[in-house]
Amino acid sequence: MEWGALRLRLSEEGAQRDVVIRLPQSRVFEDVAPRLVDLGGSMAAMVVESDLSRGARLALYTGDGLLAAAPFIGQRNRWLAPVGAGDLDGDGRIELAYIDRPHLAKTLRVWRYVPGSAELRAVAARRGLTNHRIGWGYIEGGLRDCGQGLEMITADAVWGRLMASRLSGGKIESRALGPYGEAALRAAMDCR
Repeated sequence: MEWGALRLRLSEEGAQRDVVIRLPQSRVFEDVAPRLVDLGGSMAAMVVESDLSRGARLALYTGDGLLAAAPFIGQRNRWLAPVGAGDLDGDGRIELAYIDRPHLAKTLRVWRYVPGSAELRAVAARRGLTNHRIGWGYIEGGLRDCGQGLEMITADAVWGRLMASRLSGGKIESRALGPYGEAALRAAMDCR
């Protein structure tokens, strides 16, 4: 699914206004939907933005335009699938997570939003995880908090096991929750 524009509905002092952000002809927004991210008092739309020659990147947009972005993957027709955003390591800063090329590289990447910087900063990466299959119109898993901080829920690279990953000490630590399956995924996301 691809779009050339992003419409944001902003509420300011009781009034609403729409802001439309249009990309150049060489780029599209490519994802199932934008995700609203709380950056610690201000909101941004987290999107996948794809460039015709440089592939995809994760980006944050506000009513003022592009706020911050990770680098493009670097090769055309290369995509990423968001996992979520939040304070993944409990340090009070906001991190954003996605699977880099969920059908090829199968790498979970975590980036940090740094207020005032136009670039997201790389924090950690872990190979062998995925959250999307070719042809799906949705992305599996996401973030959950079962009372001990945020975890990233994905599948292993071969869709055999359901995985929970945490960001700790600048590293991603992963553990298997059991065999992968739709019922197991729903239970994991519901902390059961």
